[in-house]
Amino acid sequence: MEGVSYQRYPRVKIREMRDDYVKFELRDTDSSVANALRRVMIAEVPTIAIDLVEIEVNSSVLNDEFIAHRLGLIPLTSDRAMSMRFSRDCDACDGDGQCEYCSVEFHLRARCIGDQTLDVTSKDLISSDHTVTPVDFSDSPGDDSSDNRGIIIVKLRRGQELRLRAIARKGIGKDHAKWSPAATVTFMYEPEIHINEDLMETLSLEEKKSWVDSSPTKVFDIDPNTHQVVVVDPEAYTYDDEVIKKAEAMGKSGLVEIYAKEDSFIFTVESTGAIKASQLVFNAIEVLKQKLDAVRLSEDAVEADDFGELGAHMRGG
Repeated sequence: MEGVSYQRYPRVKIREMRDDYVKFELRDTDSSVANALRRVMIAEVPTIAIDLVEIEVNSSVLNDEFIAHRLGLIPLTSDRAMSMRFSRDCDACDGDGQCEYCSVEFHLRARCIGDQTLDVTSKDLISSDHTVTPVDFSDSPGDDSSDNRGIIIVKLRRGQELRLRAIARKGIGKDHAKWSPAATVTFMYEPEIHINEDLMETLSLEEKKSWVDSSPTKVFDIDPNTHQVVVVDPEAYTYDDEVIKKAEAMGKSGLVEIYAKEDSFIFTVESTGAIKASQLVFNAIEVLKQKLDAVRLSEDAVEADDFGELGAHMRGG
């Protein structure tokens, strides 16, 4: 209808998705939104991690602080982290760690009684909550191969022992990296590549091969039948300008034009395993929404105060 404007909302298209990995397109928005989403995924989506360690016995070669640090970095399944309370905001516990609303308790007891070195791993941590356990990286249940025995905490020799109690709490990566659910989050501008076909036809086959090979990544190739240069993988382009420099060196300036689409982004998200990569994206959107709501409410409150002061001033005048 004439005179009516329609608001365009960002669009998302999933390209590839696994438990620990997701690749998607984010379109019809700008870089501020894309970067805000990336930063929230890294630093503000909550997870659960060990935050307090009480060591009863430690006769291993590692000191208490070293073991406590290693325990903190073990990823824990955090599917219910969003609904948990931060320990600083919890009024239902007395701070001893035994609170179903804000913490989970772990116990570890290990002693080496043989001549063989004993590997103490994350699988030896016993949780008080079956929904919060160390992330299992094994490919199949019951797989006890050397690659799937859990994350090694310490190695014990004959007579050495480790007994401890640990408390896991909800937190965010902004406070400490151990709470970050993201192994890596990256995005790139989607490239738009246009080859000047008329100018390209003035090159010999050898010159075309030389130009194609100037790209560090395989963005272009030569069709074996037509001998035309074609774009095979535009997203492999790394904005290095090597093909543009090569064209200028060959005296063929304008051979190719490459633009970054300012409203289109390709995200790659890898999870630590604490939550699924897809859930990481959903949680980040929810956290970002909460932050925007807080800003809006704050602005409304400021406007209301200003309006009240103006009314009082007018009545007084």
